[in-house]
Formats: sequence, C-alpha cells, structure tokens
Amino acid sequence: MTMTLYIWRHPKPLAVEGICLGQTDRGVAKRKLKRLANQIHKYTQRHHLPKVIWVSPLQRSLQVGELLAARGFEYHISPELMEVSFGEWDGLPWADIPWHEVDAWCEDFADYQPGNGESVRQLFTRVEQWLGQQMLANEDAPIMVVGHAGWINAAKRIVTGAGVPRVATDWPRSVGYGVLTVLALP
Repeated sequence: MTMTLYIWRHPKPLAVEGICLGQTDRGVAKRKLKRLANQIHKYTQRHHLPKVIWVSPLQRSLQVGELLAARGFEYHISPELMEVSFGEWDGLPWADIPWHEVDAWCEDFADYQPGNGESVRQLFTRVEQWLGQQMLANEDAPIMVVGHAGWINAAKRIVTGAGVPRVATDWPRSVGYGVLTVLALP
C-alpha cells in the first residue's frame, strides 16, 4: 500500500529578507494565511481528501491550521514538522554570520551543526521518524501538512532514496511559498 503526503509550504513570513530563517518564529500577513487556507480547503474538496491537517508550532504553519480548523478541519501540531534549527544563527542576517562558519558547514554539510543547532543529518532523522510514525498510524490514508522548505526538501530526498546530501550543492532549491508537493510513500 502507498500513503500519499500532501505538503504545502507555509506563506512567506514578514521581514525575512536576508536573514537565516530556521525556527525563528516570524508572523505572516493575514491575507497570505487566508489565501493558503483557501487553497488547501478547495484542494481538499476537489480531491475528496479528509479534513485533517498537520502543522508545526511555528506561527507561519500553525496559523494556517487554525484558519482551517474554523472551517471544520481537524488539525494536529507536531514539533517534528518544524524547520531545521540554525541555533545561534537563527534570525540573524546572513551578513552577520562569520563566513568561516558558513564555509565549515559547507565542508561538512551532512553533520555540521550551524550555530550549534541541528545538522542536516539530524533533520533527516527527525523527518524520517515522523514519516514512519505516520505510515504506521495511518496505513494508506492521505496525510496533509503545512510544512517548511528544509523539511520538505528532506522528505523529498528520503522518499526518492537520495538520502542526506554530503555537499551543500546537492541540497535542492527551496519549493516556493504556498506551493504543494505531493509525495508517494511506499
């Protein structure tokens, strides 16, 4: 049996240009939150999907779940869905992060912990565990998520068997804000 995962990337947060954004909790304009909630609601109706959505506790994901709950959705908050933690780098302008630290991360992309945060390998472990739990709990039921770019990229690489990238250039480009990614899990 195959489980299908529908992941929408959260809307673009406010004031994030040029900053290292991982688990920094930035707000989103209400109209962008409503737009994504509308998009997910219509998609759910059109494709006859269950009105159940998973979100991270970060407001850029959580608030979409709250809007959907007002439309009859059941929503679940899971910290495992959070974006990668950049530790002390999180929320800083990239220009303020010492380049020798960024170079060290690029040299050991899989295992370096940027800003004493979370390594890419740790992110992959977290994503893989969450996916495994969902497969056990839901068998072949579709799962809908409002996720984060790093989480989505990790999930895509896990599902395709690409695994943890060893070098930074193997990391895929981020999916756009509000864009749907559909993954089939064996």
